[in-house]
Amino acid sequence: MAFGSFNEQGGSAPMSEINMVPLIDVMLVLLIVFMITAPLLTHSVKIDLPTAASQASNEKPDTVTLALDAAGTLYWNDQKIGDDELAARLAAAAAQPVQPELHLRADRETRYQKLAEIMSAARTAGIQKMGFITVPEH
Repeated sequence: MAFGSFNEQGGSAPMSEINMVPLIDVMLVLLIVFMITAPLLTHSVKIDLPTAASQASNEKPDTVTLALDAAGTLYWNDQKIGDDELAARLAAAAAQPVQPELHLRADRETRYQKLAEIMSAARTAGIQKMGFITVPEH
């Protein structure tokens, strides 16, 4: 054999241990890098910021509650309305300078088709904000 030892006995087993020296070297280099950069990240500049006194705006946009019971009857802010009147009220709400939020409450047994029609009518009228009202589980 060209490679090997001068001993004719070739029974030496290969070394199966992991060389830990490069791993420890990399770990120590990273430790030093982090020790140097960590104080730089916490450095801050002291600035005297200006102060202003004003009150927070408590104006909240109006909300319109649109309820739908199991029979398919619509209620606009707890007043019973017909299907033909819904489009006119949605258009009037969308035309306001500050659009109200539309809160949609529906009975558990309401068909999804009816809800989809109401959401489509609201989007067609130009209502931008719409949400669903649910009852949380206790």
